[in-house]
Amino acid sequence: MNTGLWFIIFLVMFKTIKNSLRQYKGITLATPIFISLEVVMEVLIPYILAFLIDKGIDAQDPSALLKYGAMLVGASILSLIGGVAAGYTASKASTGFASNLRHDLFSRIMGFSFQNVDKFSAPGLVTRMTSDITSVQQAFQMLIRIAIRAPFTLIFSLIMSFSVSKSISMLLLVAIPAIALPMYFISRKAFPIFSKMFEKTDKLNLKVQENLRGIRAVKAFVSEDREIKGFDETASDLAGQATKAESHVAFIGPIMNIVLYATMLLIAWLGARLIVAGSLTTGQLTSVLSYAMQILMSLMMLSMVLVMLTISQASFKRIAEVLNEKPTIEGSTCQQIQDGSIRLEDVDFSYSGEMDKLVLKDISLDIPSGCTVGILGGTGSGKTSLVSLIPRLFDATAGRVLVGGKDVKDYELKALRRSVAMVLQKNLLFSGTVAENLRWGNADATDEDLREACRLAQADGFVSAMPQGYETHIEQGGSNISGGQRQRLCIARAILSKPRILILDDSTSAVDTATDARIREGFKTLLPSTTKLIISQRILSVKDADLIILLDNGRILAKGTHDELLSSCPLYAELNESQAKTRDNDIDIITGGNL
Repeated sequence: MNTGLWFIIFLVMFKTIKNSLRQYKGITLATPIFISLEVVMEVLIPYILAFLIDKGIDAQDPSALLKYGAMLVGASILSLIGGVAAGYTASKASTGFASNLRHDLFSRIMGFSFQNVDKFSAPGLVTRMTSDITSVQQAFQMLIRIAIRAPFTLIFSLIMSFSVSKSISMLLLVAIPAIALPMYFISRKAFPIFSKMFEKTDKLNLKVQENLRGIRAVKAFVSEDREIKGFDETASDLAGQATKAESHVAFIGPIMNIVLYATMLLIAWLGARLIVAGSLTTGQLTSVLSYAMQILMSLMMLSMVLVMLTISQASFKRIAEVLNEKPTIEGSTCQQIQDGSIRLEDVDFSYSGEMDKLVLKDISLDIPSGCTVGILGGTGSGKTSLVSLIPRLFDATAGRVLVGGKDVKDYELKALRRSVAMVLQKNLLFSGTVAENLRWGNADATDEDLREACRLAQADGFVSAMPQGYETHIEQGGSNISGGQRQRLCIARAILSKPRILILDDSTSAVDTATDARIREGFKTLLPSTTKLIISQRILSVKDADLIILLDNGRILAKGTHDELLSSCPLYAELNESQAKTRDNDIDIITGGNL
């Protein structure tokens, strides 16, 4: 990559994330000031040392020794103060910057739609939040400290070296490109490899995430060895990529040492000849050697910065991609939702946005506020896709979705989603107490509100029987309670939000039919004004609904009440008869046919 182009790309990426400095701008700007103090004193020390040797030691002048010795001590103390202060401010600025950047990145992700999240993938976002930000933090600290210190030291040392001896200093002008050119070519070759390394890290994170989430399935199918083998292959792939990248970077050290020692030998040889010729003093040779060391060490530090920036450039780019990503769903200003009425007008929907890949086709519905609607259909018929359009988890590809008489796009997103409570197929609970999980629905809910919601969701009985009741700890994902208990707690959490619309996406599949019936009866009597959408595989769960919708391949095959569909839709009648026979067989098995 061309150096100028690389620098422009870096500036564009840094411009994207520089807003994360915020309250650390002042301390960031203070770092170069302290570094300047440190560098100036370090450059003066060899110059003072030359006078100490020539006018104090060689001339055996005690007053000169005292004078230049005091100046040397003073310069050393000031250099120490500048170095310590620069180290403190650089560390504080970089850690604060990383903290703000992590906050900004997480806030951005929280504003993404499902489509945005799918674009980056969950493991990719995790990598950006962790290792990528750590890499950027290290690069930022090097930028405000070493990347400023090294050029200052290089320039000032070169000026002071030429003021002492021009002939010896010419050797340093030859050494600089001897180090700079190999550094450039190595970094140019290493960057694409580091980019691939981060892609391999994403794959490793995905592997770990999948196995931790599905640990029960792994153990149930005795697949530990297969998963360990798969993990080892992914880890080995990452290790190979990392080794390849580091092997290129490893050449910088030997090249630096060869040039460093060769330069020092040449300076010592030429300096000795000049001393014999009487055109250079011992003190001046000592100062030139010190300046040569400072210049070459500055180049070494610059090489470290270049390597770090090469590594972090991929991280900068990945973080900037997330920060620059525009959410595909953005709300408007209206916050008042009049009622729970729902209207879909000629709605088509595709996850990719392409009209030839529609999962919902020509959907038109009119649901009055307070109605109970059952939605039936086979796997992949579009049931979840349909209800996901109501709280704008996705936007319709064509047509309009209206809630409370207004297009959902006219509402402020938070206002809309507070009014539409959705209990998803996968019932997710977070680590914390039962009460803490329930208050996700309403942070201000009282203890009595929690119990009332749980009674309606048929959860109060088992919660009260727990060792600490509503203060019982729930493991991440609700792994320490049953599937049916998780479902009922998620329903209670949704009820607490007092929604205009309540969507249950197959949310009672793990609940027995008697409990399911009690939950539905509670909805009818205690939530009369709430519009209820119930997705289910069981006709029994929706047969009393005001409207039942039968979906097939993304289209509405039939709609009506239970009795209407029995008489007008052969598929519904067949499904009802099949499920009734299954229930009768289950009862016979349980009772032994003695009813």
